[in-house]
Amino acid sequence: MSKIGKINISIPDKVKVSLEGAYLKMEGPLGKNNLHLDMNLFELNINDGKEVSIKPKVINQDTKRIWGLNRSLINNAIKGINEGYTKILELSGVGFRAAVKGNMLNLQIGFSHDVNYKIPEGIKIVVEKQTTIKVSGSDKQLVGSVTAKIKSFKKTEPYKGKGIKEQGQYVLRKEGKKK
Repeated sequence: MSKIGKINISIPDKVKVSLEGAYLKMEGPLGKNNLHLDMNLFELNINDGKEVSIKPKVINQDTKRIWGLNRSLINNAIKGINEGYTKILELSGVGFRAAVKGNMLNLQIGFSHDVNYKIPEGIKIVVEKQTTIKVSGSDKQLVGSVTAKIKSFKKTEPYKGKGIKEQGQYVLRKEGKKK
C-alpha cells in the first residue's frame, strides 16, 4: 500500500476542482491547470469540493508504484494555483549581473557576450538586485526546469565559488594548489 497515496488532499477555499473525463480541471487565484489521469487504473473522488482522494481500482505492483506519484502531482497542482512556487537564484562573481528586458532575461556572467534567455509562458522572473533572480510560477516542474536551465549557463566552480546557485545551496569548496 502507498503511504502517500492514502492521504486525502484538502482543497483550499479559493480553488475549484472538477473532473471532466480523464482530466482533472483546477481553477484558482493564480490561474488554471489541467491534469491528465489514467481513469482505467485509478478512481478519483471529490468530496463536497473540500478534499480529493485517489484510489487504485486494482491493487498490484504497477498501481502501487504510481499511486503516490499521482497523488503528489494532484497536490502540487492544487498548491501551485493557490500559492505558487518560488525559487531564488544568486549570482556570485566580479561583474556578474542580471536584468529583465521585456520577455528576455539578460545575464552578464563573465563571457565575452551577454547570455539572453527567453522567459517561458507561465513563468515570472524578477531581478530584485543585480545579483538576485526570483523565479516564480504556478507549475512546480516548470519553475524547477527554468531555474536548472539558468543555473546551467554558469555552474558554480569549487575554487572561488563563482557562478549561479540557488539561495541556500551549499557549494563544496576546494583548496587551491600549494607551492
